[in-house]
Amino acid sequence: MSLRLALVCALSLVALPVAAQDVMILGEVHDNPAHHTEQARRVAALGPRALVFEMLTPAQAARVTPGLIADPEAMAEALGWADSGWPEFSMYHPIFAAAPGAAIYGAQVPRAAARDVFGAGPAEAFGPEAAAYGLSGPLPEAEQQAREAMQMSAHCDALPEEMLPGMVAVQRLRDAVLARAVVRAIDETGGPVAVITGNGHARRDHGVPVYLGRVVPGLDLHVLGQTEDGAPLAGGFDEVVSAPGVDRPDPCDAFR
Repeated sequence: MSLRLALVCALSLVALPVAAQDVMILGEVHDNPAHHTEQARRVAALGPRALVFEMLTPAQAARVTPGLIADPEAMAEALGWADSGWPEFSMYHPIFAAAPGAAIYGAQVPRAAARDVFGAGPAEAFGPEAAAYGLSGPLPEAEQQAREAMQMSAHCDALPEEMLPGMVAVQRLRDAVLARAVVRAIDETGGPVAVITGNGHARRDHGVPVYLGRVVPGLDLHVLGQTEDGAPLAGGFDEVVSAPGVDRPDPCDAFR
């Protein structure tokens, strides 16, 4: 941990305030254009010094420059977005353009690393800081069972039960990797930082805020969840906004 972050942690432990709104976590349903429009609006209002994207690897993030942001087509090509599996780049580009001078950080867990978690667990994939981020031990049994049930429901009750512990472990790894990217962004830029991620990673009850609370407990977080058609959104968000749902295929078709 750097000297600056050590100081932030020390100050927070004696209840002195950190700068207001150090981190704004902006959740989304990935394929809803209105959610990305709202994220871009919030980013423009915040004026962050850093943006952390779930959708980018660190290597991709390192390619982003203000000049590249000015050319959406070239940017999409440079990032290999068409092969990424994420929704159309036209949804995400306005978020970059809303803060073209911000440092860009990628927090995507590579697929190979995610697969390895099923056998080795999240701590080994995360590295030496695993204990600090709470990855070195199991979850409380009740939480583990609840999260396995959520994974089963999210996958249309079609997963083999033996896969569920691994699915939860991968989610824990992804949350922690996002949090680590936020910590690095604060350390290197001073913040504020905006985080672009799915609602599942944004939620306060077991998402990125939990991991940030462990390593930098004095951060001022604001967590936005975005739902569709006014549907309830579990997870303990600070704020929830709704947009019309989009016309999409039934995700359970893939399991039939």
